[in-house]
Amino acid sequence: MKTYNIALIKGDGIGPEIIDEAVKVLDAVSSSFDFDFKYEEVLMGGCAYDETGDPLPQETIRIALKSDAVLFGAIGGEKWDNLPREKRPESGLLRFRKELGVYANLRPAIVYDELINASSLKPEIIKGVDIMVVRELIGGIYFGEPKGRDDNKGYNTMVYTKDEIVRIAHQAFKIAQKRDKRVCSIDKANVLDVSQLWRDTVTEVAKEYPDVELSHMYVDNAAMQLVLNPRQFDVMLTGNIFGDILSDEASMLCGSIGLLPSASVGEKIGVYEPIHGSAPDIAGQGVANPIATIGSASMMLRYALGEIEAADQIDNAIKRTLQEGYRTGDLSQFDAKEVCSTSEMGSIIANYATKK
Repeated sequence: MKTYNIALIKGDGIGPEIIDEAVKVLDAVSSSFDFDFKYEEVLMGGCAYDETGDPLPQETIRIALKSDAVLFGAIGGEKWDNLPREKRPESGLLRFRKELGVYANLRPAIVYDELINASSLKPEIIKGVDIMVVRELIGGIYFGEPKGRDDNKGYNTMVYTKDEIVRIAHQAFKIAQKRDKRVCSIDKANVLDVSQLWRDTVTEVAKEYPDVELSHMYVDNAAMQLVLNPRQFDVMLTGNIFGDILSDEASMLCGSIGLLPSASVGEKIGVYEPIHGSAPDIAGQGVANPIATIGSASMMLRYALGEIEAADQIDNAIKRTLQEGYRTGDLSQFDAKEVCSTSEMGSIIANYATKK
C-alpha cells in the first residue's frame, strides 16, 4: 500500500475546522483505493506568530518541502492586523509561496446546477460556467523591487521576467489541452510595458500548442466580460495582482466563496487550499462551509498524487451531496433539504465518497 506524506497547515479562524473535514473525506476515499496518508501538522499564520514569534517558522518550510503535498486551511484575522507588516500572517503566506516556488495558482470556478440560484446573475448567464483561472503567484507587483513608503508616498514595482511568463504560460496551455483547448491571456498591454512583454511572450509560447486557441484581453474588459458572458472563458491566464482580483470575481459567479478550491503548484511541491479567508467571525461555531477545502483535497489527489479516480470520487460525492439538498448555512436559502454543520457536511461527503 502506498503512503503519501501530507503536511497539514490548519492556520487560523475556521482553518482547523475545514481541514479536519477534508482529512475525514481523504481518509474515507483512501479506504476504497490502495493508498494511505501520513499527516504532519505544522504552523503558519497568526497561530504560528503566537507560538514562535514568526508567522512562518523555518520548520514549516522544511517539513513542507519533504512532503508529497501541502493541505492548507486559512490564516489571518484582526487580532494580528496591528503587527509590523513582516510579522503579519499574510507576510508569512507570501514568504511560504516564494520559498516553495509555487508559481502557478489554479482556481476553478464551476457553477453547480443545484446552486444556480445562489448566484447574483441570471441562470441563463451562468448555467454551464466552468472556468480555470491560472494565476502567476510569486512574481509581479507583490514581490517586485523597489518598494516602500514614507509619510508622503508609497510605491510598489510590477516586474516580470520572460522566464517567469514562459513557465506559467506552459501551465495554462497544458491545462487547456485537457479542457476545451482555449486560453485567454489577460493583461494591460495598452499602458504597461510589463504587460506588453507578457503578451508577446505568451504569444510565442502558444506556437508550441497549435491545438489550443489563444486570445488576449485587457484586464478591465475581462472583469466586465466575466459578468456579461462568463461562458466565453475556458482557461484565463494572468499575472499575480490581476489574477487575485479576477479569480475572486469569478468565484462569486458560483454564489459562495465557500465552494471553490485552489491549487498552487511548482517544480517541487504543491499547496492545496480553499480560496476563502479565515472568517474569524464564525470560527468555532461549526457553520463554515468545508466544500472548498474538500475540493482542494481532490485537486491534491489529482495534480500532486496522480490519484485521478479518487479525485473523481470526491468531486462526484460533492455533487451528490448538493443534489440531495444538503447545505451549510451560507447556502441554506437555496433549495435546502437539510441545513448541516461543518462536521455534518464533511461526514455526508465522506459517506458518498466511499460509494462508487
